[in-house]
Amino acid sequence: MSTTTQHAKALQGGEWLVKESNAFDTFIPEDFDEEQKMVMEMCAQFLDTEVLPVIDRIDKLEKGLMPSLLEKAGEQGLLSTVLPEQYGGLGKDFVTSTIVNEGLGGGYSFSVAVAAHTGIGTLPILYFGTDEQKQKYIPKLATGEWKGSYGLTEPNSGSDALGAKTTAKLSDDGKYYLLNGQKCWITNGGFADIYTVFAKIDGDKFTAFIIERGYEGFTQGPEEHKMGIKGSSTVQLYFQDCKVPVENVLGEIGKGHIIAFNILNIGRLKLCAAALGASKRATTATVQYAIAREQFKTSIANFGAIKHKLAEMAIRIWVGESGVYRTAKWINDKEEEMQAAGLPVEKALLGAAEEYAIECAILKVFGSEVLNFVVDEGVQVHGGNGFSDEYLISKAYRDARINRIFEGTNEINRLLTLDMTLKRAMKGKLDLMGPAMAVSKELMSIPDFGSDDDTPFAKEKKYIINFKKAVLMVAGAAVQKLMMKLDKEQEVLMNIADMAIETFHTESALLRVMKLADKNGEAATALHIDMMRTYLYDAADRINKAGKDALNSFADGDELRMMHIGLKRFTKVEPLNTKDSRRRISEKLVAEGKYCF
Repeated sequence: MSTTTQHAKALQGGEWLVKESNAFDTFIPEDFDEEQKMVMEMCAQFLDTEVLPVIDRIDKLEKGLMPSLLEKAGEQGLLSTVLPEQYGGLGKDFVTSTIVNEGLGGGYSFSVAVAAHTGIGTLPILYFGTDEQKQKYIPKLATGEWKGSYGLTEPNSGSDALGAKTTAKLSDDGKYYLLNGQKCWITNGGFADIYTVFAKIDGDKFTAFIIERGYEGFTQGPEEHKMGIKGSSTVQLYFQDCKVPVENVLGEIGKGHIIAFNILNIGRLKLCAAALGASKRATTATVQYAIAREQFKTSIANFGAIKHKLAEMAIRIWVGESGVYRTAKWINDKEEEMQAAGLPVEKALLGAAEEYAIECAILKVFGSEVLNFVVDEGVQVHGGNGFSDEYLISKAYRDARINRIFEGTNEINRLLTLDMTLKRAMKGKLDLMGPAMAVSKELMSIPDFGSDDDTPFAKEKKYIINFKKAVLMVAGAAVQKLMMKLDKEQEVLMNIADMAIETFHTESALLRVMKLADKNGEAATALHIDMMRTYLYDAADRINKAGKDALNSFADGDELRMMHIGLKRFTKVEPLNTKDSRRRISEKLVAEGKYCF
């Protein structure tokens, strides 16, 4: 297996699986500069002063309230972080815009509205619009004067976006396209001014259009009643011979799928950041409740069962954060590289996100499932009170559920993780064959149990290398055995994706610890080391289980026995007292009274 350490050249999309990353080239949250820390603080302040005091009014869909909050966010520059200065934006880097998504992520329905506006509501026009379209729309979207929305989903086409039935036909005078059809689950739909809507010209050319509120033949349905994010405007859109000027075609005719699918890459990473922001606030609320709540004459924060929960919440958040900012910096650097090569900023950012589409899918799954875990355990720690609307954890629980569906379901993102990896390999962008063959050869050799490496974290580095070998072994065997039938074996694909997701995040956590320990010393990094080692220890079992499930479904006989032995070898880790590690982490949370890592 290739383990070339990269210094000058950043890893390309998917390459982390076949190459060793360098900790000192890895961006971590502790690398935020002063301005970025101020941006995070400004977001927290905005939620605390503008959003959370009116959260009940937001949930009742008070007319005009959400649009006014978006305008206030616009006044503070929170809607235009990444937009170029020529269109009224702040022109900040991608890492800073990711920080804004995390910082505003704990705002319940407001977080959904702001993410939809700045993401799918604005970026399609920025990335694919003509100069005239960008000049007309982006400055007003940047300030929040106009609100953005996006219409892709239909009653019978969700993940299968190209199955859309909405049609567009050129009018007899050639000045308009006449749209007919409907869209559903449209976030910000009830108050938006600008909509990016997809339809098929002449029934087959899937194309995007910019539609303004007030266009003839365009109406909307009533607000949907939802399980969670009740304050997020969600409506259906109806088009009955809706007249859209021909100059409002967005991008190329018949190329709407390029817009639809590429916009999702950045949205997935940003959703992960927002979910982690929400997770931190939910963890803080849970820690504070555990401290205040007494049973059997003592705070429940003193009970081992509660300590385990609080620590595990923090561990998963911290690991997720390690992955999201590692990737955000990759995108950031790729964007700068593409700009230096002469691409305009919007094309560079789009291309950079496309380069790391695999990682964006991985992050979306991980971040949304971290939030799901955190709010579920949060309700459990609150006990009966967690089921009461008096406590915000119940709202957090309901609101979190949508994130595993947004931006492509987690099942779709798991399937995409492997699909995109294999496609990159087939296009020659990623050398999977060489490392996979090396792993196959290693299976036939005598295992190397010794190691002379006594550098810090040598053992953990070896574990990560082995986890990657496990992924390559199972994926390689699946491709070889199932060939053209692989795409029909979704269970196998999802097993392998889970192995990759765990491996990517475990490595991200290790790289962060290595960089911190080098900078601050191992003593000062002790709790971070606890988090990394605890997560790694548990991840080894999860990777082993996913690998066994995959292998058992397509291999048999001696081949299966051999690969089971290899999987066991590649996921073997030394015993670890995770109880004590978690207790140390929990005691820090309780001492600080909040998520503090």
